Amino acid sequence: MNKIQKTAVIAVGGNSLITDAAHQAISDQYEAAVTTVKRIVDIMESGWNVVVTHGSGPQVGYILRRSEIAIKEVAPVPMDYADADIQGAVGYMFQRALHNEFVKRGLDQNAIAIVSQVLVDHQDPAFENPSKPIGPQLDEATAKEGAKKLGWKVKNDVGRGWRRVVPSPMPQEILELKQIELLVKNGFIVIACGGGGIPVTENEKKYLVGVEAVIDKDLASSLLATKLKADVFIITTGVDQVALNFNTPDEKWLGSLTLNQTRELYKADHFDPGSMGPKILSMITYLEKGGAKGIITSPDKMLAALDNKSGTIFTAG
Repeated sequence: MNKIQKTAVIAVGGNSLITDAAHQAISDQYEAAVTTVKRIVDIMESGWNVVVTHGSGPQVGYILRRSEIAIKEVAPVPMDYADADIQGAVGYMFQRALHNEFVKRGLDQNAIAIVSQVLVDHQDPAFENPSKPIGPQLDEATAKEGAKKLGWKVKNDVGRGWRRVVPSPMPQEILELKQIELLVKNGFIVIACGGGGIPVTENEKKYLVGVEAVIDKDLASSLLATKLKADVFIITTGVDQVALNFNTPDEKWLGSLTLNQTRELYKADHFDPGSMGPKILSMITYLEKGGAKGIITSPDKMLAALDNKSGTIFTAG
């Protein structure tokens, strides 16, 4: 492997582990993780140190739905514990997939997943305006039945189906940052801030208290990339590039954007707040705080995007 000189924070979407409706099983999600990990290790072999984060929207929804179905027999799972469950489960997927890929390529590398807590403000307005999609895509009738019988908040997810939505407060501080920095410094491939981190607040005694929410993983990843002074921040998603007027006849794909252009498009509400919006805001925040280069692309285009040959490239100037 080439000498490691640069650090990339790669945020892998939870939706990217579920390739279609016929492949939602845990084994299917692991195979999707294996495919993504191959691209991540390609990046490592080209000279990059890598920190991996991942989403959890569909998976957290599954845990909560199982909890609802089993409510008559077992105690319900609070949302912050569901977040922790997914950090362990998906972290394990990536940790095992990375280990196996290292063995296959004869690389002397080690990966480790960290249970990560992220501080949020208990007065964040997101608690009054749920917007983060979780669980599977649903037809309208099923979604509205869940809203009526189970008290779900639901919305149409950009024409792709109805989804349950939950509060998504802004991340303020990554509580395990020092541990992550130490592991990265010592050459470990770290899987951190899974699902955006477990959302916690501080009470009057400065004790940590878990809250019923899911932090957007892209916003938490942006904070992590900033704190680590990462050379590049990559968000993977289901498309190769960001689009204006997505999924409409006026759809327009974007190859590159400056910080000012990105701010203008974001302020003009060109991006859905439940899907691409947080990704764009994450890029804005990363660049505003000194980040050098951001990328939004599909997992298989990451290496090409690092060479400016694919993806949407975000720069400060």
